[in-house]
Formats: sequence, structure tokens, C-alpha cells
Amino acid sequence: MNKQVIPIAAMVAIALALAAGVILRDRANPPANSAEHAEHAEPAKQAPGDSHAGTIAFTDAQIAAAAIAVKTAGPVHIDTFIRMPGEVKFNEDRTAHLTARVDGIALQVAAQLGDKVRKGQLMASVASAAVAEQRSAVAASEQGLKYARALYATEKTLWEEKISARQDFMKAEQALREAEIALLNARQKLQALGVAGRGGPLNRLEIRAPFDGLIVEKHITPGESIGADTRVFTVSDLSTVWAEVVVPAKDLEIVRVGTPAILRSTASSAVAAGKVSFVSAVIGEQTRSARARVVLANPQLAWRPGLFVDVDIVTGAAAVAVAVEKQALQNVDGRQIVYRKTDGGFVAQPVSVGRTDGRMVEITGGLAAGQAYAAAGSFSIKAEQGKGEAGHED
Repeated sequence: MNKQVIPIAAMVAIALALAAGVILRDRANPPANSAEHAEHAEPAKQAPGDSHAGTIAFTDAQIAAAAIAVKTAGPVHIDTFIRMPGEVKFNEDRTAHLTARVDGIALQVAAQLGDKVRKGQLMASVASAAVAEQRSAVAASEQGLKYARALYATEKTLWEEKISARQDFMKAEQALREAEIALLNARQKLQALGVAGRGGPLNRLEIRAPFDGLIVEKHITPGESIGADTRVFTVSDLSTVWAEVVVPAKDLEIVRVGTPAILRSTASSAVAAGKVSFVSAVIGEQTRSARARVVLANPQLAWRPGLFVDVDIVTGAAAVAVAVEKQALQNVDGRQIVYRKTDGGFVAQPVSVGRTDGRMVEITGGLAAGQAYAAAGSFSIKAEQGKGEAGHED
């Protein structure tokens, strides 16, 4: 039995050895047809945007469709600054809170909220007993002055002709002066109520615009009873506005009256230049900061009171050799990238950055002056690059 098993095991071992030899031979010497097939096979395609591929393919049509703006790196003037929060407010020097000045009833309202008014324009009229009384006082004083002048003229003639005593003439002169003072006083009281001229009913008070501006508040309706201190209108000249800035105590040595400032809206891309016109001499107990004010021209009324802004206080200025728009910079794998334009697309170019003014960024390395790059819309290239890298990994 054992003698039969030995020859069978030997034969199996020999067969396995022969099979192993054939496999090794085929690996060492591949068949000719396999080599020929490999020779005609298409090379593997690199995924679009693959960082190893170099160029991220974009045709001119694709660049236009993606709204990619191609700009040229070059020298610019950059202002260095510190950024502080601020808020647009009314120019209080050109804002009037109008009251009726007397108790009365609103008869007519000729201006509405949001209307533009010109200096002297009628805005509302009020019927007031106080106005009627003061106008009556003016009329009585005018008649009193007329009588005093006539009496003075008569007494003067009689005294000069030695018909009456000098004492009578002096009394008439004193009465004339008192009548003049009484009329002046009555007129000034009427003027203090905001009443001008004699036209119209005695009890009529007219509320008129103190200067050109916009009605930003209105609290009067025809037939409404109003008080002397009721704020009926607020008119503001919005051709200039203030930007109130919060200045930390550590920056008060930098922020001074006359310092240039750049305002940037937090709600849009609006930018405007101004100058610091006021810095508070008092630091807030809670905030440990001071208030500063920037006067801003507002001809198009784009800067609305209540709008939050970033205020960049300019601390210096410099000319840089190479700069790109801030929106050209993209962060890829923790590196700052600018997509440099090449034939057939873009190349992700790592760069080193320096100073910035919020719009332009200095390039200290990686990009030379005169080289074209993607500015607005560069995120589209980044997205395409990301797709390519994902496809390459698969």
C-alpha cells in the first residue's frame, strides 16, 4: 500500500513544478500580440483641473460664459489702513426737527414723508389762538406808534412856538420811544413763533422748510390737535452725511482730525472717500473707545442713515511693483493661489502676498508684472480644478 502512494505523490510534485515554470516564462516573455495591443492602446487621459496636468483647460468661449475677467498684474498705489466699524448718520448740522411752536389745529399739510423740499417752501399751516393774539398785539402797537408820532409832532411844534411847556414836549417824546419799543417787542414775539408777513387770517401759522432737504419724519395730519413742542417734521439735507466711527483707545494716536478715510458699505460694493472731521475727547466707560466722525459727500443719496459701514483709516501709502485684484486670490490646500492665464486655459500659481487696501493685494512672489491672471470669476476655475482632482483620484 505504501509503495503505491509514493509514486503518485512524486508525479503530482513534478506536475506542479512544470506549471510554475510555464507561468514564470510567460511573465518574463509576454506574447508579441500583447505588446502590439499595448502599442496601439490610447494613453490614459488626465482629468481636467488635475494639478499634475498643469493647465486647467478653458476656451475663450468658456471664459466668457463663466464671466471670468482676465487682468494683467502690475504696479499700483496701495494705501495701508486700520479698519473700524461705523454707521452712517444724519448730518446734524443740516437736520432740522420742526415744531409748531404754538398750540393749535393743523389745517393744511402740503408736504409728505419722503418729499424733497426747497428752502421757504410751505409744508403745513396751523390755526392758533396764540398767533391771533400776538398779531393783534402787533396791530395795536402799530396804531399806538402812529398816535405817539402824531402827538410828538404836535407837541414839538407847540414847544418851538413857545405855546406849550418843554415838559409836555419831553413827555410826548418819551411816549414815542415807548411806542417804538412796544412795536419792536410785539414783532419779535411774532417772529419767534415763526410767523412772517401780514397776509392771510390773523390766526394762521405757516410751517416752512428751513433749507433744501428731504422730509425724513412726518407727524402731522389735517384736523389734528398739536402742541407747541410737537415734532411735526424732520427735514435733513442728505447731500452730506456723517459716518460715526468707534475708535479703540489704542488707535487714538492714529485717528486725528483731517486723516483720510475710506468708507465701504457692508451691504454692497459701494466705496467712498472722506476725512475725519471730529474725534471725541472722552472715552466711553463701558466700551473703552472714543467716537470719531467722517463727513461724506452724498450727491446721489446712496449713503443712507442707519447703514453699517467699514471705515478704513489710512495710515500710510506705498507704490508696489506687482499687485492683483483681491478677488483673484483663492485658497487651495492652504496656499494662496492666483490662476495665471496661459494658452488653452489657466495654471494654478502659488503666490506670496503683502500689503492690501481691500481691493488690490501686493504680490511679493510667484507672479511677475505683465502676466495675465483671472480676477473676477476665478472661483469658477477653482471649481473646475476641484472636479479634475476628484476625477483623477477615482
